[in-house]
Amino acid sequence: MIHISYIMSTDASPPGAAWHFLSNHGHVLVYVAQHPDARIREIADAVGVTERTVARILAELEAAGIVDRVRVGRRCHYHVRPDAPLRHPLESSHTVGELVTALADGPVAFGKARTRRRPRKKRHGPRSS
Repeated sequence: MIHISYIMSTDASPPGAAWHFLSNHGHVLVYVAQHPDARIREIADAVGVTERTVARILAELEAAGIVDRVRVGRRCHYHVRPDAPLRHPLESSHTVGELVTALADGPVAFGKARTRRRPRKKRHGPRSS
C-alpha cells in the first residue's frame, strides 16, 4: 500500500511558494473516483480549474485507459480503472487504484462502468424471418 503525505498550501504561505504534490490530473482522478456521476462543472469547482481544463484532462485520462466514460442519457458516468498502472517509471509498479484509495477522503467504488439499457421497442406486425 502507498502512504503519501498530502500537503495543501495555506493562505499563510509566502507568495510564489504555493505548490501541491498532485497535478490537476491527480485531483480530477481522485474526485471522479469518489463522484462518478459528477458534472464537469462540479469537478471544475472542486479542483479549482476551468470546465474546459477538466474536459481536456478527462479526455486525456480516457485516452490513457485510466478512466472510462459512459453516456447515460444526457449525462456522463465515469469509471476509474483501479488496475491501470501509474505512468511515471518511478511509480509504474503501483496502480491507479492504490493512489486513489490512499488519497480519497471517503469511500471509492471501483467497478464496471454503469450503462442503462434502453427499453426494447415493441414490434408491430408479423415478424420476418
